[in-house]
Amino acid sequence: MFQMFKEWFWLEQFWLPPTIKWSDLEDHNGLVFVKPSHLYMTIPYAVALLIVRHFFEKIIAAPLARRLGIKEEVRTKFVPNAILENYFKHSASCPSQTDIYGLAKKCNLTERQVERWFRSRRSQNRPCRMKKFQEACWRCAFYLGITIAGIAFLYDKPWVYDLWEVWNGYPRQPLLPSQYWYYILEMSFYWSLLFSLGYDTKRKDFLAHVIHHLAAISLMSFSWCANYIRSGTLVMIVHDVADMWLESAKMFSYVGWTQTCNILFLIFSVIFFISRFIVFPFWILHCTLIMPLYYLEPFFSYIFLNLQLMLLQGLHVYWGYFIMKMLKRCLFSESIQDVRSDDEDDEFEEEEEEEEKEATKGKERDSLKNGLEGNRHLIPNGQHGR
Repeated sequence: MFQMFKEWFWLEQFWLPPTIKWSDLEDHNGLVFVKPSHLYMTIPYAVALLIVRHFFEKIIAAPLARRLGIKEEVRTKFVPNAILENYFKHSASCPSQTDIYGLAKKCNLTERQVERWFRSRRSQNRPCRMKKFQEACWRCAFYLGITIAGIAFLYDKPWVYDLWEVWNGYPRQPLLPSQYWYYILEMSFYWSLLFSLGYDTKRKDFLAHVIHHLAAISLMSFSWCANYIRSGTLVMIVHDVADMWLESAKMFSYVGWTQTCNILFLIFSVIFFISRFIVFPFWILHCTLIMPLYYLEPFFSYIFLNLQLMLLQGLHVYWGYFIMKMLKRCLFSESIQDVRSDDEDDEFEEEEEEEEKEATKGKERDSLKNGLEGNRHLIPNGQHGR
């Protein structure tokens, strides 16, 4: 059964153009070609990248953040309460006033104590500035390194796509060591991002990130197995060249260097719109979607590859909308904040202000109480109980 499925899955008419056979991709005369089994190594490499990331954030990112003025946030402690915890997890993190009244009766607490408990409990899930800086610093370092590597690997390669070149009868290109490591590291990185989604800071576009990572892994895997190496590497470099500017802008935003953040974000925006809305659709999609139609009838490999590329372009439009909103904020309010999480951040800021007000009121009450107790002898007899 498994053998039958394997033979069906790897049918040449699914993966390859009519002019190419799997036998053409076998190693010969010292030339090495891609093999699907190469992709197995991306999983252990992804785990290795997660380990490297852990030590990078502890040894490099955290000290750098502290040096730039970011301090560790002290979370407000809360007393564990099974009834309130069950409501928090299964009902709502922000109960209504009616529910607060009912929960206070069940727990034998005051309504104010219940409100404080929920506020303190919500603060435990709030991503701290240090954590967000560490995440951005790691992604910035990786994108910078992989962009430099990509430019070094591709600067002397022709920007002609094997997807239509081979269909027109040209021979397949063998695998180069630089292409192997470029692909493996890139795929391993996206696997590591997928594995860490549950731990990383969650934003409004969480689902878009999941779709993007899965689409990127699927696209890279497919282009590797079908030996569309040149197409895949060019897609990767077009995406990587802008991402490091975004992550560096986030880093300076968390530090509070507004002017530096704005400059970096403007650079990112220019590169993003050129690479994602000009180069990608009018160069890459044109070569993979339009040009092959001059030479042959569409087949599964052609359709599947271009569907994934169009899905990526749809995500570009989605993120382009957020970038335009941030650009508007940058140009007219002179500050950039990630609009994917602004509502959440505003909520936490309001809660922090409320907590500070409560703490101030508590200190005033204590001072007043101490003052009255210290001057009790000044109160006339018979008025102590009033």
